[in-house]
Amino acid sequence: MKVLFTGGGTAGHINPALAAAGYLLQKEPDAQILYVGNKGGMEERLVPQAGFEIQTVHISGFQRKLTPKNLVRNAQTVVRVFTASAEAKRIIKAFGPDVCVGTGGYVSGPVIREAAKLGIPCVIHESNAYPGVTTKMLAKSVKTVMLAVPDAKKYFDSSVNCVVTGNPVRGEVLAAERESSRKELGLDDRPVVLSFGGSLGASALNKAAAYMLAQSAKTGEYQHIHGYGSHDEKFLDEVRDLVLDVEQQPQIRLLEYINNMPQCLSAADLVIGRAGAMTLTEIEAKAKASILIPSPNVAENHQFHNAMALVNRGAAEIIEEKDLTGPALWEKVRSILSDPERLRSLGENAGKMEILDANDRIYRVIKSAAGQ
Repeated sequence: MKVLFTGGGTAGHINPALAAAGYLLQKEPDAQILYVGNKGGMEERLVPQAGFEIQTVHISGFQRKLTPKNLVRNAQTVVRVFTASAEAKRIIKAFGPDVCVGTGGYVSGPVIREAAKLGIPCVIHESNAYPGVTTKMLAKSVKTVMLAVPDAKKYFDSSVNCVVTGNPVRGEVLAAERESSRKELGLDDRPVVLSFGGSLGASALNKAAAYMLAQSAKTGEYQHIHGYGSHDEKFLDEVRDLVLDVEQQPQIRLLEYINNMPQCLSAADLVIGRAGAMTLTEIEAKAKASILIPSPNVAENHQFHNAMALVNRGAAEIIEEKDLTGPALWEKVRSILSDPERLRSLGENAGKMEILDANDRIYRVIKSAAGQ
């Protein structure tokens, strides 16, 4: 079977494709896989690292704020829509896939659209609770729209074939165990709070976390692992201003990037973070209580919808960024950790949402679309 995957722009579009492609190869070692990404996108780095061949087209999105600079960018995008479609058509014809799989991002648009025009079966996967523009645009051109959560189905016309598959989960996340992870990390029996704002960081979350860490340092009641990201250079200074000797606080660990997330997540009692689709999938997979702070700076405010899918099921607490302060975060952390029943309930309800056979469900949809 020859399968073409396409998706790009963010790890939330790329990682599901790579997970599905990896699982497909496990099931069918002779399968041929080609990834089509956006020229200059992070997929140019991530896809070869995962061992897959990649070819690129050049596409960009429309800017919604109509400034003179953005008008020029939008004019360039119009041109790229046509050139990207021609590039995609050439790549598809040369590869000759049995099925094409899109996972979102601008690049999925021209690739899936051209494949459908050529009569090649196509399916797409939506990792968020609120579908992206590309997904909604392509929905009626594909055989199946795979959804991460049932909440997303209401945004599609009844004529669209929607199937809930869940988001794929990394094997190392599933394999990590709480007690062994805590031992490896040198943690004791005190509650562990894991907080992070993504690889780049989130300044609003970091500022609130600095206050939380300062308050926690006064009692040493909790242990903390905080990832502050590469774009917030002032964070360490802010913490040092609030916690005089952070180096003398062994229960507080500050990391620019959390390289061992599976172990840290497994060891945690409470998770504080953004509401990206893959983050929530891993929180659900490990049945963790969480405080979600959706980024307001994402397309169609989709992180808020992602978070509310958990909140509405009693599986997480939420603080919107407009309401985020250090005292507000600290108060919510203490109220959850001081109530074992609430902590347990949030984690259990999150665990009930996870679809652990997502990879297999996605594989079966791809096989069916290919007529195999």
